[in-house]
Amino acid sequence: MSHALKQVFNKDKTFRPKRKFEPGTQRFELHKKAQASLNAGLDLKVAVQLPPGEEQNDWVAVHVVDFFNRINLIYGTISDYCTEHSCPVMSGGPKYEYRWQDEHKYRKPTALSAPQYMNLLMDWIEVQINNEDIFPTNVGTPFPKNFLPVVKKILSRLFRVFVHVYIHHFDRITQMGSEAHVNTCYKHFYYFVKEFNLIDTKELEPLVSSPGGPCT
Repeated sequence: MSHALKQVFNKDKTFRPKRKFEPGTQRFELHKKAQASLNAGLDLKVAVQLPPGEEQNDWVAVHVVDFFNRINLIYGTISDYCTEHSCPVMSGGPKYEYRWQDEHKYRKPTALSAPQYMNLLMDWIEVQINNEDIFPTNVGTPFPKNFLPVVKKILSRLFRVFVHVYIHHFDRITQMGSEAHVNTCYKHFYYFVKEFNLIDTKELEPLVSSPGGPCT
């Protein structure tokens, strides 16, 4: 990781507290296993595969939390340049506009600026992953029936952060010398959601078809 990127990451700018895994728990061990695979330089397509004997929902839960933490940091690196003025619409180029909808204030899909959208998104995801009824932390507590639908919604919305960063702010990422780190994170995310069919293929089109998007 470049020195400049480390400096920005250390600020934890616009970054919510990390959801951490308790040492000694099964999730903590899974998290360590996932990190070890990445640190060993394994092919990302292999690194995302479910380890033998592990439960898929546990593996997915660990990765969702990890991706949330990492994508939060990536957005933090460009957040000073993602403003109401520079990004009045949350979009991924002229063809893709993302509108916000939730169960509270925004009952209908609503056009928002990118920073407004990002703040609502990160707050919403944080609520989901800290909800014990959706992401139980105790070993043996079953996952709810709506676990995968919630996960798919979280990941599809996190993907939009990549879309916006790549298409509107990649010049800043390049200036910082951190494009290799962001590309690796994106590829890890992409191979994971493809491996477990967690995002609809149509949702992935903005970066697959974008000339400025990462290679997969």
